[in-house]
Amino acid sequence: MALRWFALLVAAVIFAGVAPAQAGRDNLVIDLVDEPSSLDPHVQWNPDSYNVYRNIYDNLLTRDDDGRIVPQIATAWRAISETEIEFDIRQGVKFHDGTPLTVEDVVFSVRRIINPEFRSPQLSQFNRIASVEAVGTDKVRIRTSGPYPVLLAQLVKLSIVSQAYVTRLGNEEFNRRPMGSGPYRFDSWQRGVRVVLVANADYWGGRPSFPRVEFNAVPSVATRVADLRSGRADLVVTLGPDEARALQNDPRARPLSVLSERVAYFRINTIAGPTQDLRLRRAIAHAIDRALIVEALLGGFDRVVDQIGSPASFGYVEGIQGPRFDQAEARRLIREVGAPAQQELVLITSPVFDQRIVQAIQQMLIEVGLRVTISSSDMQTYLRRSTSGVANAANAGDVAFGRWSCACQDLDGMLEPLYHSRSIWATYSNPEMDAALEAARSTLDPQVRLQHYRKVHELIARDVPAVPLYQAAILYGANRNLEWRPTPNESMFIARMRWRD
Repeated sequence: MALRWFALLVAAVIFAGVAPAQAGRDNLVIDLVDEPSSLDPHVQWNPDSYNVYRNIYDNLLTRDDDGRIVPQIATAWRAISETEIEFDIRQGVKFHDGTPLTVEDVVFSVRRIINPEFRSPQLSQFNRIASVEAVGTDKVRIRTSGPYPVLLAQLVKLSIVSQAYVTRLGNEEFNRRPMGSGPYRFDSWQRGVRVVLVANADYWGGRPSFPRVEFNAVPSVATRVADLRSGRADLVVTLGPDEARALQNDPRARPLSVLSERVAYFRINTIAGPTQDLRLRRAIAHAIDRALIVEALLGGFDRVVDQIGSPASFGYVEGIQGPRFDQAEARRLIREVGAPAQQELVLITSPVFDQRIVQAIQQMLIEVGLRVTISSSDMQTYLRRSTSGVANAANAGDVAFGRWSCACQDLDGMLEPLYHSRSIWATYSNPEMDAALEAARSTLDPQVRLQHYRKVHELIARDVPAVPLYQAAILYGANRNLEWRPTPNESMFIARMRWRD
């Protein structure tokens, strides 16, 4: 291993942060990496956004800490046919402005997110919904365009918004002043610094433990850890393995970890640029030492995966062979490609990702003879470029580091948006892939679904639109007196947290 990039593997990238206010019994302070890109729950669900807005809104369904789908706004549900499910809607729920949550709000929320003109990045996970209608004053019926086995898992993420409020404010103002029916009300958003929520004293599920919650944007992991140790923060996200180990004997703080449904991958553009050549994509796959990344950079907390998926999600199948690390084969393929392989590759990323990994992969590709330039931007810009779609794939860069979780624990929520040619996230177009993905979400038989997902994983291995890297271990730091259990779907439910007595 070349010494010049082994040193890079153990170096950390430090970004300046903004110190949060002092934590206290009535003021729960959470350090995120970045500010939310949106507080409209139908627009984005990247971790920094989802961690905040998930506490402002109620969803139609939710998951308990053991991963079971359980009631939230829907108290019960029943299949009317293979394509129809009827939901009983909880009565007596009020939005934060005091108006009642009705079946019309549920219908509006579903129609809003499936409206193609709204262009929700979550559309691919709900586009099998054909129609939704109110049944009386306490029921909603959803029809799908065919049998859709993932519907309940996806509805876990469907936040209910107020039709009257959104219509009155409009989408842009709604994002600036979000309002839901959840356990916390929006208080303020200091752009680039913090979002403050306050407890909803009238919450139907009971008043939450913390009167005030402050989410701070703190890009530097060193600053997040310092905040936790000094008592300026009670919970911090996205620790590295060294920081997690350092907290094990800390008198004030402790590390928390969970192997998640989130998968890290290295996306390769198959539509535009030099990486249209399959040989070059295979060379990239052979150049990346995934095991070294997990051991040297991630401390062994994470696990190498050979497919775009993890054992935490339905759709993971045994026996898929991932790319082997083989620098000699990578160099041979690069020589075979010739001059096009010497074009500069643009690697897009954002500071929210671990830049040690991004830079390590860059160096691995340089080691086999490729030219790679990192293009880093804020998360909003990264997401905008990443959602260019097949028609504008040239805007998405040649390669990109990414991590994906759908919070649904079903690979439909990962594979459909990443690899179906109609998705705004796709930089890959293959009728075989489209057919396999559609078949996997069109049968209620789990064994048949797994057969189709095997085909999907085999196509990814063959065509290399991405290199699967690892199942992400999500590492947090928490005040030792904070009771909270992280889950594989990374849902940060503040109402499930409390202080130890």
